[in-house]
Amino acid sequence: MRAGSGGRAPAAGGPGVGAAEFRLLMSALPAGVTIVTTVDLDGRPWGMTCSSVCSVSLEPPVLLVCLRRGSPTLEAMLRRSTFAVNLLHERARAAAELFASGAPDRFDSVRWSVGQGAGGPYLTDDAHAVAHCEIRQAEVVGDHAVVFGAVFHTEHEPRRAETARPLLYGLRRYASWPAG
Repeated sequence: MRAGSGGRAPAAGGPGVGAAEFRLLMSALPAGVTIVTTVDLDGRPWGMTCSSVCSVSLEPPVLLVCLRRGSPTLEAMLRRSTFAVNLLHERARAAAELFASGAPDRFDSVRWSVGQGAGGPYLTDDAHAVAHCEIRQAEVVGDHAVVFGAVFHTEHEPRRAETARPLLYGLRRYASWPAG
């Protein structure tokens, strides 16, 4: 195994790996693609593409998402205290790219719904499953916030969930789960 940075660990407080090198490293780890959504206190929908999602606990069911600090979606989530994680299927690449673009009218270009008591909008054509969450904790780490959400409801499109192939992102490109 070859260590980076000349094989030496940086001295405490010393220089470490730069952002570009770290981004390259993490691009080698494919991840599922989601769109995290919420509705602000005025009823306006917010959302952004996110591949930093992880299950934390089964009992109680908790997941985490990592969102860029300063993101309007994060700000709306924190004010509302709820959000939804839309798990995208392989045909949802256009939605993933749209919600990663920051376009202000992104919700005008996709079909979505938000039911009574939902954590956030459900992207009806692009998600094969959705986790609705209530924020339990948020922790700032560097330029992102780690948000822990207690899952209080899930939605699955029955006919789509059985055949859905998740959308993945890695090596700076989109792909789908291999047919098996």
